[in-house]
Amino acid sequence: MNNLKTKHVAVLMGGFSTEREVSLRTGAAVSKALRSLGYQVTDVDIQSAEFELPKEVDAAFIALHGSFGEDGAIQKILEGKGIAYTGANAELSEVAFDKLKTKDKFVSGGVPTPGFEIVQKNKPVLLKLKYPVVVKPPLQGSSIGIHIVMEESQWKPAMDDAFKYGETLLIEDYCKGREITVGILGGEVLPGVEVAPKVGFYDYTNKYTSGASEYLVPAPLSLEEETEIRKLALMAYKSLGNPVYGRVDFILDEQGRWWVLELNTIPGMTETSLLPKAAAAAGISFPQLCERILELSLQARLTEKTNTRGQ
Repeated sequence: MNNLKTKHVAVLMGGFSTEREVSLRTGAAVSKALRSLGYQVTDVDIQSAEFELPKEVDAAFIALHGSFGEDGAIQKILEGKGIAYTGANAELSEVAFDKLKTKDKFVSGGVPTPGFEIVQKNKPVLLKLKYPVVVKPPLQGSSIGIHIVMEESQWKPAMDDAFKYGETLLIEDYCKGREITVGILGGEVLPGVEVAPKVGFYDYTNKYTSGASEYLVPAPLSLEEETEIRKLALMAYKSLGNPVYGRVDFILDEQGRWWVLELNTIPGMTETSLLPKAAAAAGISFPQLCERILELSLQARLTEKTNTRGQ
């Protein structure tokens, strides 16, 4: 895109979700990277929905995680302000952020995903799934509130904690196996990254504590496995409407079956984050990754504006 570096970019970070601290780290890394390429950058710490941007800003790089970041809310506000922004549009963001809506899209799109049930707070639970199961608050990221329940004695404590994050919970079949994630950048599938936590599963602590997990980049996969995961990653990406970029999380179970868990439309961009690792394996430096996200996003906003005018 011509004269991209002449644009004044506001990096939106922080926010007021449970992932504020991670977002501040993502935002700081993105801001530093764009500055290193010569962009004029303003850091904006979002602390409420009534935020202000400098009048001369041309585009917003959304480095917000969780609610009011990935759920379409800030995207709608930016659209109202006439500010182009990075990542998926408001509609796609809302669907991808909600694990229940994502499940529906995966099922209708033929994407293999673990069996699931929905549980409501203060309503009788007649669980049809067999233990072990995974308990997930559908509107949280970074594995916040997630519990693996191996037996009935663990059920109530897991539910009590998970219900702190919402009135509805997603209960999934537990798929034991290798945890592998695949980044997608403008429809290009990046090398897979295998995550091997030293203790437990890839929860909040293992995600954001340096040294808590090992990363195999690229993931050691056979040609057949590599072909299959690339195909399924694109299926998941397309089922959610082709977001600008994202990260698809998989389990390769002990029977050799692939299961798609979710698609993250604003993956972490910290020193331990997975998308930058995948990009590096493809020969894309961190600053180049940030610039590519910005470029692809501005192209997407132009296309959306053109399509809207043509309707």
